[in-house]
Amino acid sequence: MRITMVGTGYVGLVTGTCFANTGNDVVCLDVDEEKIAKLRDGISPIYEPGLDQMIARNIKAGRLSFSTDKQSSYESAEAIFICVGTPPDEKTGQADLQYVLQVAEDIGRAIEAGPGPTGGGPDESRGKIVIVKSTVPVGTNVRVRDLIAQHTSKPFHMGSNPEFLKEGSAIHDFTHPDRVVIGCDDKGTGDRLRDLYEAYVRQGNPIFIMDIPSAEMVKYAANCMLATKISFINEVANLCEHYGADVDEVRRGMCSDKRIGNQFLYPGLGYGGSCFPKDVQACINMGQLSDHPAELLTAVHAVNKRQRTLFAEKVYEVFGEDLTGKRLAFWGVAFKPGTDDIREAPAIDLMIAMARRGAKVVAYDRVAAENCAKQMGDRVEMIADPMEALDGADALIICTNWEEFLHPDFEEMHQRMAQPVIFDGRNLYSLKAMAEHGFNYHSVGRSPVTSAEQTAHS
Repeated sequence: MRITMVGTGYVGLVTGTCFANTGNDVVCLDVDEEKIAKLRDGISPIYEPGLDQMIARNIKAGRLSFSTDKQSSYESAEAIFICVGTPPDEKTGQADLQYVLQVAEDIGRAIEAGPGPTGGGPDESRGKIVIVKSTVPVGTNVRVRDLIAQHTSKPFHMGSNPEFLKEGSAIHDFTHPDRVVIGCDDKGTGDRLRDLYEAYVRQGNPIFIMDIPSAEMVKYAANCMLATKISFINEVANLCEHYGADVDEVRRGMCSDKRIGNQFLYPGLGYGGSCFPKDVQACINMGQLSDHPAELLTAVHAVNKRQRTLFAEKVYEVFGEDLTGKRLAFWGVAFKPGTDDIREAPAIDLMIAMARRGAKVVAYDRVAAENCAKQMGDRVEMIADPMEALDGADALIICTNWEEFLHPDFEEMHQRMAQPVIFDGRNLYSLKAMAEHGFNYHSVGRSPVTSAEQTAHS
């Protein structure tokens, strides 16, 4: 199939490259000329394991190309996937659809200016399929359809195809999906999109064909459910701390229930990234607009924001509100391992809070260092080695559970640090190990280990 992906962000670039890798002819379209120039040279603007190699391979094979030419990109396509950003409004949380609607207008004008259906076959005579893959509120596909129709009288069809990619494992998620969701306006469109995705579900996972409003809602419902699980276990963790329970033990006892499972039930600093915060806020806004308040999701969002504040208070309890003269080392800046994405990352909020109180902030992240330096400027010093970041540090604050942090040399850490204090936002280490190595250790949902307790834990 001849496919045009509109937008070379995370979703558009991964999806387009994966489509090309199974033999489709894919053009990735963007207005950013500098980004397109780099992509033509095989340089990916995002970090995703395996993506650079897949891009280079498919460029060489002639299946993947990059363009800023809207007319030719739309004219050549059988299917056009809209993959542009829908950032939340800072005040209301409502999804900003300006980029989606601008693309719709461009598509309508391009369809009208281009040649009409040739009549060369049943698929050709039906016209193009315009698929909204961006995460958008229910009803957006209707707005896109109507806007395209304002600019062309030629036939086209609409589809909704929400993405379920996890940063750090996006290629595997696309090529081995749990499910594919397709919303469409008629059976012929559903059949064509099913054919496109059949190559990725040979292991037997389902393709769901449904109406467009339901497909639009699926992505929100799934992400909001996962976000709810994260806020729930953090709420439980806070209760555990107050009453002296260990959230790790509570979690093990709870998750053995098959009705509950163990996914997304790890206590920590809360969710971040480009999806969960945006999608929860969008659903809250959808509830407000429909006069059906999303009360549970409002609480989920509040718990998530509060989790970062509660963790920061652990630092203030040890060092006081004024952190002037304190050197704080951060391990991990990305919102999760496997990505360089720092959008809504807990580490960013914590670093800003610590710097405002006078702390000298240094940080290490294996792939997000450049993004962090751009956003934080002189408020943070990026260090190229995790152990060197600890030199003279009054405390280590762990925000991302990169694998390299799981089994560090605790003796070297102790020697390098000015004070052996760790604030672990990911519960990477056992309380017993921290006591044995002489650390003052604060985690989430567990009792702190202090020097006075070390003998008891030994």
